[in-house]
Amino acid sequence: MCPLGTTRKGKVVFGSGNPDAKVLFIGEAPGRDEDIQGKPFVGRSGQLLTKCLEAVGIERDNAYITNIVKCRPPENRMPAPNEASTCMGLFLFKQIKIIQPKIICTLGSCAFNYFMNNAEFKITQQHGKIVKKENLIILPTFHPAYILRNKNKLHEFVSDLEKLQELISNTK
Repeated sequence: MCPLGTTRKGKVVFGSGNPDAKVLFIGEAPGRDEDIQGKPFVGRSGQLLTKCLEAVGIERDNAYITNIVKCRPPENRMPAPNEASTCMGLFLFKQIKIIQPKIICTLGSCAFNYFMNNAEFKITQQHGKIVKKENLIILPTFHPAYILRNKNKLHEFVSDLEKLQELISNTK
């Protein structure tokens, strides 16, 4: 049983996008707007993500976007380890198996840390550096909410997305 699923008041936000996508974006958890609409990255962070993707030539409709957990944590806090591991086991790993992306782009350190099981990862130091996991290419970058609070990092975020576009173009 999912710990967040038993306490939720809003919608379960599984994900959205192309089920045959080459790239899968993974965020942390649904926010307020996502909880209301039932779709990932539709609030201010999602709008910024969409604009930045378009700027580098990636169509959001050609990607698949989801989160580590599918329900909004109380008070918008970071998902607890047991919540993340439960939800990843119930849903995320199955989504990856169905979609079979070639590339996963993690949005923020929380998503990368839980997905890669790496608590030592520092997004400010390691964003944009390719990591391999089994047959997947993992590209960690900033969460768009972080960019909204730290506009001076926008250039680095866009640079990471340009690298992602290059990876997509070179992946068959």
